[in-house]
Amino acid sequence: MTHSEIDTIIKDHGKKESAILAILQDIQSREKYLSKESLEYVGGKLHIPLTKLYRIATFFRAFSLMPRGRHEVCVCMGTACHVRGAQRVLDQIQLELGIRPGETTKDLNFTLETVNCLGVCAAGPVVAINGQYFGKMSPSKVEGTLKKFSEDKKGDKDAKA
Repeated sequence: MTHSEIDTIIKDHGKKESAILAILQDIQSREKYLSKESLEYVGGKLHIPLTKLYRIATFFRAFSLMPRGRHEVCVCMGTACHVRGAQRVLDQIQLELGIRPGETTKDLNFTLETVNCLGVCAAGPVVAINGQYFGKMSPSKVEGTLKKFSEDKKGDKDAKA
């Protein structure tokens, strides 16, 4: 993220310490994580020590200090999903992507997370990808579901060419 993009975000929220959460959220939504360089720049612009920014960024689970994938895959591990086979679904996703929960694929296409509940228990087991819910998920449906998002990435490359 460029300094001018960060300057625009700071200008939108005001150059005050009370706006720091909103500023960091905007940076995270555009960059997919909070890079050290971005935090240093924000700290310098707002006269906030880098240690304070790191405390904020590590306190809130919504922030990540590591690069995240274009697509966030969340597997519900709540009771209703668990008894309907969520662990088998999670195992298959891990096999397909080659990562564990909390990790990101090397190509930065997918980040895998588990959550305690997505709130759609009747449709369990449930997987959410970028906020889009896939209910009644099974290990046999995983490959096809993930492929939709892998193809999306290829389509973006073709569009840029």
